Amino acid sequence: MCYSAMVKADFKKYQQMFGATMGIAEFHELFFRRAEGAKLKVPKAVEAAFDSPRTESERRIKELIDRYNAQQATAYEQEMFKQRKRLADAVRALQTKTTKKALDDQRISTDKVKQLRGRLSDITRTELLDRDSRMFPGYHVPVMVSEGGQRIVKLMRYQCRLAGKPAFYDVKYPGTYNARRDNLEGFWKDQFGFTHGIMVVNAFYENVNKHKAEGRELLPGEEPENTVLEFRPKPTQELLVACLWSRWLAPGEPDLLSFAAITDEPPPEVAAAGHDRCIVSIRPENIDAWLNPNPKDLGALHAILDDRARPYYEHRMAA
Repeated sequence: MCYSAMVKADFKKYQQMFGATMGIAEFHELFFRRAEGAKLKVPKAVEAAFDSPRTESERRIKELIDRYNAQQATAYEQEMFKQRKRLADAVRALQTKTTKKALDDQRISTDKVKQLRGRLSDITRTELLDRDSRMFPGYHVPVMVSEGGQRIVKLMRYQCRLAGKPAFYDVKYPGTYNARRDNLEGFWKDQFGFTHGIMVVNAFYENVNKHKAEGRELLPGEEPENTVLEFRPKPTQELLVACLWSRWLAPGEPDLLSFAAITDEPPPEVAAAGHDRCIVSIRPENIDAWLNPNPKDLGALHAILDDRARPYYEHRMAA
């Protein structure tokens, strides 16, 4: 179902690769709302694209990113102070008497201090790591769409909330980051043929049963165990993942741009690794036809999905 992927997070790369422009209004709105307290998740690599702003609009976005990061750092430092005090109190209590509460406080506060140090380090770290480009459902990442024949990159949430549906659909249907190929003309009928996008990734991740990933049956008495596999295309390449998206509107609520990745039956190597779905990567020559769909010719769109890129997907246990 592509529960996670390594995305091309720098909008400037979309400009270089596809001649796309940036949907500056959507970028600014999202970072503004986050700085004002909205709980919005954005990969660090998306923020890093604004480290050296070239325009006044990019500078304003950079200021919003810095403002949010300063707020986060202050919150982490305050929480770290509380946890250090909790740890010190637990150590003193244990010198007098060993109790379950003191042991729990010592363990929990030690773990939380370590976690908070890591988060503070991530805020100030300038060198990007692979995990900085990792997205999960609920994260906002760049998606390329077409408006008036012009390729444009917008920030969208990876979990599609269909236009006209209530907000609680996010909880009722948590799997709407996955648009199944066999349901495009059913559940996704208002998006398929109308609002198409492309997400660029170079790896994706799937939850699988460990025994299936190891190519064996469950042992007697063994319970299924989950593991996460990383799939990377060979030869190494950018995958142009076919997506559907929606603009959700409601009175008194901010607009929400969100999307889902189209998935289909897996190639043999993905199935052999224990997973039953795979993202669909379209060919570069089909980009414009996919981004500018004709709802009266769904057959042509299915043909694009059939004529997909078919690299070999190597897998390994995710770090």
